[in-house]
Amino acid sequence: MKNLINKLETEKALSKEEFVQLIANFNEESSDYLFQRAAIVRQKVYGNDVYIRGLIEISSYCKRNCLYCGIRAGNKNAERYRLTKEEILACCQIGDELGFKTFVLQGGEDTYYTDELLVDIVHSIKEKYPENAVTLSLGEKSYESYKMLREAGADRYLLRHETANESHYSQLHPASMSSEERKRSLRDLKRLGYQFGTGFMVGTPFQTPELLAEDMLFIHEMQPQMVGIGPFIPHHETPFADQQAGSVPLTLFMLGLLRLMLPHALLPSTTALGTAETDGRERGILAGANVIMPNLSPLDVRKKYMIYDNKIATGLEAAESLAGLKKSMEKIGYRIVETRGDFRVMNYEL
Repeated sequence: MKNLINKLETEKALSKEEFVQLIANFNEESSDYLFQRAAIVRQKVYGNDVYIRGLIEISSYCKRNCLYCGIRAGNKNAERYRLTKEEILACCQIGDELGFKTFVLQGGEDTYYTDELLVDIVHSIKEKYPENAVTLSLGEKSYESYKMLREAGADRYLLRHETANESHYSQLHPASMSSEERKRSLRDLKRLGYQFGTGFMVGTPFQTPELLAEDMLFIHEMQPQMVGIGPFIPHHETPFADQQAGSVPLTLFMLGLLRLMLPHALLPSTTALGTAETDGRERGILAGANVIMPNLSPLDVRKKYMIYDNKIATGLEAAESLAGLKKSMEKIGYRIVETRGDFRVMNYEL
């Protein structure tokens, strides 16, 4: 196992068979070695810095019906809300005062937010906070829509591919959605010059080591600046309510592999990790992640954006507890920095 980990660190790539071997046979010993190597790599590029993003969940309405998601259109018991432009700007003001230099606007695919409205929102944020980055995570759109938002000032876009395998994708999504359309969206974002991100859940129904290997190969092909992964956590109002949650140790192992394959990537230690384990966020940083996304959404809507059961919305996940979050990072040898935290390419040999 060590030889394959060393090969990935050196060559930044493995074959599908080699990835399968690593993933299918991972254990505590190989994980510990991987995390040591991942920590060295992230130290060379980003030092001990951990970047913070202010997450603003703008809407729990969604036209999609993904089988794993708590805000899917078919969930009649989901609590719905959407934020106005004024409410979004108020969240940005709070975030800027707290020291956040990136705002992440995330939501379901809500048709209320037309291109014109989103362009106006993005332009207004950039006009008021020109030094801050704006990241969007609002699902699949046309090339023209992505172009308009890019021209309005959007810097980054997050769109998880969820699974690179077309057959597996169809097991997780309704027939109206396709893996090829999702990949088309990602290629459009790359063409338009976004810092773009993709990712997947670990432990979704029907997932195998072979499918995770395909995810790694797709990510290697795309070379995104950001990759977000987290364990699958079921929601009680979805068709996957009775499915087993994804493995935190395997999620952390995949994070470590991503750090070696993409040394310069921005890798968040996700809310799902913090939900699955009380120290999940810290363990994600130790495995190779370098981004945390505290919640800037209004307090009264946080529990309504429930994409999986028991999603944390208070405590250290809440932006108000930023001081506590800083202390938790310091305890493990890292520090939160108040910068945009852009993708960084270093010239020295890794």
